[in-house]
Amino acid sequence: MTSVTEDRRAEATVATIGRPPENRQEALRRLLWIGIWLAFLGAPVSDLLKREHTTWATVLGWLALVAFVAVYLALVFRHTARPFARTTVASILVFLTCIAVVTSLTLDAPWLVLFVYVSVGCGAVLPLPLARWAIPGATAAMALIGLTTKGDWGDFVPGLAIPALLGGFAMTGVRHLVRTTVELRQARATVAQLAANEERLRLARDLHDLLGHSLSLITLKSELAGRMLPGHPDQAAQQVADIEQVSRQALVDVREAVTGYRRATLTGELAGARTALTAAGVAADLPMTAELPPGLPPGAGEALAWVIREAVTNVVRHSGARTCAITLGERQTLDGRFLELKIADDGRGGSAVTAGNGLTGLAERLSEVDGMLEPSAQKGKGFTLTARVPLGAP
Repeated sequence: MTSVTEDRRAEATVATIGRPPENRQEALRRLLWIGIWLAFLGAPVSDLLKREHTTWATVLGWLALVAFVAVYLALVFRHTARPFARTTVASILVFLTCIAVVTSLTLDAPWLVLFVYVSVGCGAVLPLPLARWAIPGATAAMALIGLTTKGDWGDFVPGLAIPALLGGFAMTGVRHLVRTTVELRQARATVAQLAANEERLRLARDLHDLLGHSLSLITLKSELAGRMLPGHPDQAAQQVADIEQVSRQALVDVREAVTGYRRATLTGELAGARTALTAAGVAADLPMTAELPPGLPPGAGEALAWVIREAVTNVVRHSGARTCAITLGERQTLDGRFLELKIADDGRGGSAVTAGNGLTGLAERLSEVDGMLEPSAQKGKGFTLTARVPLGAP
């Protein structure tokens, strides 16, 4: 169960890749994830704090470092969600490279670390055909400038060149992951749209099959009744009676069709729950399909499907949960055999059981099939909703 939960949590994390931050907390989290790698800038900061340079050189060094960090963060932070134009990307990379070259030549070896960030920036924003040349190029430029500094060459190669190469090419993998995730999200949206279109076509075909013949027959008999009046009132009355019978049958057929469209199913609600939870950034741990055991009362599957729909809606809207697990299985108790459905989240918990949240309606639905509903909440420790339906003899 733990590994499944971790996989679902990873899916929820990947779902946010390549998407602009939706709130301040998500933006801060992403900025922190990018900014944590700025720890390697300790060497330039330490060099400036030593005050071994002139006052003007120190001031210009601080300005150059602040400008470099600001532009680098803007490039990597925004480009992963809303890419810049190609000319803007090229201009930013040239700007970062110029700062790295000038500071390394004037302020000496500690500033060579800026080339590592130039390499990472190339891997993050450039297409792979360009990145595979730009990353080694930035590393080579760093090596050539390093020969003119006072740093030890033996310490320089493993200390900076290898991180520059590995960091740059690692970011190409991250860029590929972002692009793949965006394409996957677009493909899912396309599939959902095609499914909706197919459902509309099915609805149109069903309505045509249900009403086409009946309406044609009503039209024909109406014309016949009009022709038979006033000469043959008895035959016209028979046609009117036939019209009434056909229209009543058509109304019954439409009501049955609409009832079938509105009927909830466990498999359909599980699929909808997975989509809703993932879209809300909640790690979903739930079965792919639901096989109902024999012996269930009629309508029990539909009642349990409504429980899933209502519970997942509450998780998404009100709970603030990070994970949600749905389990479905048989359970033997002292009162007999039950089919048990349990929805548990790790949200706020205490505020989940409130009037008007649909729990009363769910309890009424379950009571119609001799089932029961048990909500359980602990403030700050999540909310659990358990539904049980008795199983008769197979």
